[in-house]
Amino acid sequence: MLLKDVICCQIIMPNDLTRGSTRMRKKICTTILLIILSAVFLVACKKKASDDEDIIPDDITGPELTVTVTVPPVTEAPSPTPEQEESHEGMMRSYLTGLWIPVELGTKRPYAIQFNNFKTVKNQWGIGQADIVYECLVEGGLTRLLGIGQNFSGDKLGSVRSARHYFVSILEEYDAIYIHYGKTKYATSKMKKLGTDHMDGTTGIGNIVYYRDKSIKAPHNAFTSIDRIQEGIKKQKFRTELEDDYQPHFKFYENDTDLASGTKASKINIRFSASAQPYFEYNSEDKLYYRFQYGDVHKDSLTGEQLSFKNVIIQFVKEWDIDKNGYQTMDLEDAQGEGLYFTNGKAVPITWKKKEATSWMRYFDEAGEELTINPGKTFIILFPNNRTKDVKFSE
Repeated sequence: MLLKDVICCQIIMPNDLTRGSTRMRKKICTTILLIILSAVFLVACKKKASDDEDIIPDDITGPELTVTVTVPPVTEAPSPTPEQEESHEGMMRSYLTGLWIPVELGTKRPYAIQFNNFKTVKNQWGIGQADIVYECLVEGGLTRLLGIGQNFSGDKLGSVRSARHYFVSILEEYDAIYIHYGKTKYATSKMKKLGTDHMDGTTGIGNIVYYRDKSIKAPHNAFTSIDRIQEGIKKQKFRTELEDDYQPHFKFYENDTDLASGTKASKINIRFSASAQPYFEYNSEDKLYYRFQYGDVHKDSLTGEQLSFKNVIIQFVKEWDIDKNGYQTMDLEDAQGEGLYFTNGKAVPITWKKKEATSWMRYFDEAGEELTINPGKTFIILFPNNRTKDVKFSE
């Protein structure tokens, strides 16, 4: 029996239809069946949409799902690489600056060049290469500079001027070779007494070591070069290595160190006379003192760079005129005195002692211990001890 027949058989028909033909009854049943099936289909669709959106079945069956998880092998985190110390193989701390330099350079005798400081050549050629610079009064209220260094270079160094006996005393503290053009009789006597190795431009070696720059008026136009200096040393057969028993002039900190005490000193004025009027200004960014003179920056004519120093020392000395020509002399043979040490924007009082016969000289702090200074270049001023008021510094 068909499904439509079952449905039709269960419908009670009106009397007028039961009396009709069999064909009519089947037609009505078929129509009713289609209506019923359409209704069932719509209900089923509506229920399915409702199931998909709102109902999460509690029991879902189906094929077993196998999940494979790959776990990467556990490896130890790399340990941090230890910070390697800078290698100083083949190096030594410079006796002049306390900085690391090659041993073959650090054991060489330094050169001491007598630099002119006249106004027309106030920006000397090569002076920025000096590790230590000294400034002292000469006749006429002018100053002269002594540049001490182991690593001068270039074809033009100077201008070079004549020797003074107190500069001779100073350079002997460093076992240096003196480069000068001319001398006073006092300097000649001192060099003989101390056995100073020197090369004078007014002697036979002068033509080898020095030359004249004709664009500059004499006597301010004598210059030298590193090749000429070395040729002159070879001709003179001077010793080029420091003595085995050489004692360093300075004691240095290993690293840059601020003074624990002291007075702030951002500007240092040194009133030698009314001429150069040198002064220093402190730069807190690089922690160096920059030099000025003759109302302008003091620079090296080779590089155009302003002179700067890590340390500034003012050494007060007994000083006076030695003759009617105004030549100066200083008590440096077996002497002592006071001074000031400047570094990193501060100043502290110091003392000094010297024994010229043994080339020994030292600075001392307020506690009487040997002064320790910062690594770097140093500028040293020998200033009359009866004019301390002409040295001023301020914040």
